[in-house]
Amino acid sequence: MFKKILVANRGEIALRIQRACRELGIKAVMVYSEADRDAKYVKLAEEAVCIGPAASGLSYLNMPAIISAAEVTDAEAIHPGYGFLSENADFAERVEKSGFQFIGPTPESIRIMGDKVSAKQAMIRAGVPCVPGSEGELPDDAVAMKRIAKAIGYPVIIKAAGGGGGRGMRVVHTEAALVNAVQMTKAEAGAAFNNPAVYMEKILQNPRHIEIQVLADKHKNAVYLGERDCSMQRRHQKVLEESPAPGINRKLIERIGERCVAACKKIGYRGAGTFEFLYEDGEFYFIEMNTRVQVEHPVTEMVTGVDIVKTQIMVAAGEKLPFTQRDIDVSGHAIECRINAEDPYKFIPSPGRITMWHAPGGPGVRVDSHIYTNYFVPPNYDSMIGKIIVHGDTREQAMARMRTALAETVVEGISTNIALHRELMVDAKFMDGGTNIHYLEHWLDQHKR
Repeated sequence: MFKKILVANRGEIALRIQRACRELGIKAVMVYSEADRDAKYVKLAEEAVCIGPAASGLSYLNMPAIISAAEVTDAEAIHPGYGFLSENADFAERVEKSGFQFIGPTPESIRIMGDKVSAKQAMIRAGVPCVPGSEGELPDDAVAMKRIAKAIGYPVIIKAAGGGGGRGMRVVHTEAALVNAVQMTKAEAGAAFNNPAVYMEKILQNPRHIEIQVLADKHKNAVYLGERDCSMQRRHQKVLEESPAPGINRKLIERIGERCVAACKKIGYRGAGTFEFLYEDGEFYFIEMNTRVQVEHPVTEMVTGVDIVKTQIMVAAGEKLPFTQRDIDVSGHAIECRINAEDPYKFIPSPGRITMWHAPGGPGVRVDSHIYTNYFVPPNYDSMIGKIIVHGDTREQAMARMRTALAETVVEGISTNIALHRELMVDAKFMDGGTNIHYLEHWLDQHKR
């Protein structure tokens, strides 16, 4: 096992990794930008290194600064968390070439799964069902483009091969709009991801977003930890998640989970990962794989009892998974609400000083957050300031606990989206379960403030 790990991230995930290291008896080195000097995990750190000014490009995305911090502190491994450099194959490669262990998949796995075209091709070879679409990158030839779209059937969606986070997508309803849409998406993809390649997929009308959490080690062992329903989204960004997914037959979940495990073994995957699917009319369609720990990993931890972050660290140190598929039991129901520093209905970011913070408590309630009273939320990063997660024996009990938790939560001095979550928890369609990925957008249109 490692003696010292550098945590190359910020916010609640940095604190989450720090806590996992403490449980394992590992020293955690925290890095921080000048804007995060007063962060809780920095104050709690045994060792902390400032890696640059507030701008991400000069700090959390600064590969030489992070690797230098690992060198001067004698860290043995680097945990990238999520976001920033967590799915950057070049970073993983530089970490390992510098003599450190990257706590995540191999650079090769990240490259394969990070490019949506190669990921889809790998999944087809592994027998994982995919959304109907182009077999690879779209050609430049307009006639060929139109022929592919016609075979798929309109509407189609053009996606950046190197995209993510809801960016680099464009829906096309007619042949007349196709060529221009492809050219615009290519230009955007080149600028945003340094990769102009795009591909085409059929638009599913009312799908749900279901994802399968996997863990794999270096010894060709892999398991899946049930599923999460992440269909409550705004502009392709998740707002709340739950596990298990309401109303989906367990045999279907088992079948797709087993295929994901087989795919992990086929590509030699290691660490934590998530296979993301669209689900419609009883069928699963692979869309992408996230080669890192997810924001919503706590809901899976709550229903399985598996500590995903600790397991990531153990696997990176060369240990075998401490369980088999037979040991994985999904028990009860969990829901996670992402708490963001933003207007709850206009979604305008609301950085600033928190004058009062009171976290909820009670049976089955977990809060993952780095904030505290008098903490200043910087304007430089993502607006998420924490997550409230609840677990209950049933979905109904979990929803009741979440309603209570949200009612108890107090954040003053800035705006948050807690009011939105409180409304969603009493929404009849959400309470019934099984809403699709468009539901929240339509709901927001109807509830404009």
